[in-house]
Amino acid sequence: MSRFSQFVGFTTAHLSRRHSLRDVVANLSAQSSKLYHLGVKAVTRSSFARVNEEQPYTLYEALFAKLYDRCERAAPRHGFKFKNKLYSLDSSLIDLSLKIFPWAHLSKGKAAMKLHVALDHDGYLPAFSVVTHCRTSDLEGGRSMAFPKGSIVVFDKGYSDYAWLKQLEDSGVFFVTRARANILAKTLSARQEVRGNVISDERIELASPRPRAMGMKPLRLVGYVCPDTGREYQFLTNIEHLSAQTIADIYKSRWQIELFFKWIKQNLKLKGILGTSKNAVLTQIWAAMCVCLLLAWLKFSSRIDLSMQQINRLLQLNLFLKRDLMSLLKNGSPPPDTPSLQYRLSL
Repeated sequence: MSRFSQFVGFTTAHLSRRHSLRDVVANLSAQSSKLYHLGVKAVTRSSFARVNEEQPYTLYEALFAKLYDRCERAAPRHGFKFKNKLYSLDSSLIDLSLKIFPWAHLSKGKAAMKLHVALDHDGYLPAFSVVTHCRTSDLEGGRSMAFPKGSIVVFDKGYSDYAWLKQLEDSGVFFVTRARANILAKTLSARQEVRGNVISDERIELASPRPRAMGMKPLRLVGYVCPDTGREYQFLTNIEHLSAQTIADIYKSRWQIELFFKWIKQNLKLKGILGTSKNAVLTQIWAAMCVCLLLAWLKFSSRIDLSMQQINRLLQLNLFLKRDLMSLLKNGSPPPDTPSLQYRLSL
């Protein structure tokens, strides 16, 4: 059994939401006459399980990086006027069964793996991804990602560690985050031009012993009132070239990564793992990330107005049908049935 056959099996499982390994194999066997044209041989349950257990998941991790590089070239830009790359950073738990996966123990009666993602707002693509044990901190997952110089990273208070903020600034990376409630700061200056829902815009110096010992540079503290809820927020950033309203809008756009986690859990198979080992779990998660990028590439290259969820549903219903893909995505009618060459020869 080849790794490509394994990937076709996982893609079938993710797009058609197969329930089990036996279900995936039965579905592929029902399409045995069409597997040859995919370059896939018939697979058995034992072979599929063995490959999932033994063959390293790092192949799909590398494939994910290649697919992102291709999708990034075709992705539309984010909706802000600035030219900096914009990333949202967060993590989410992939729930597992404690009885089947005792090595992934989280708490009483629960097991999980943690998926860390930095979402590129150009096309809302997962740019950086790390899969770790469920007890790995969000900050540790964020530290493992190398953001390009000049980019903007937005994250919540769970990542607000002064040492990491200084590391980002020393690397030439901008950040936007929520300020902690107990922040100790000395106001150096305040900007007078405050408008709209922005209530304050100050240049501050962190007064706590730790940031002072590290030699952190002055930062910017923006106060903002949500027009819908009336709740006040304070955003901590090292960005000086953008307006306070833009800083608030950047943090508001962080909600896109929450929508990404919701989408991938609802539309791909991340409930019901097709194996019991850690390698099998990681393989299925990385295969899901690759399928997500394949759907994004279809959307960008075809330049259609369909959402990724709509594309996913179309493929789910027409997965092994012999149809023109662009005609399917653009809601074109299928070509009329014509006799094959074999029938013509028989006549």
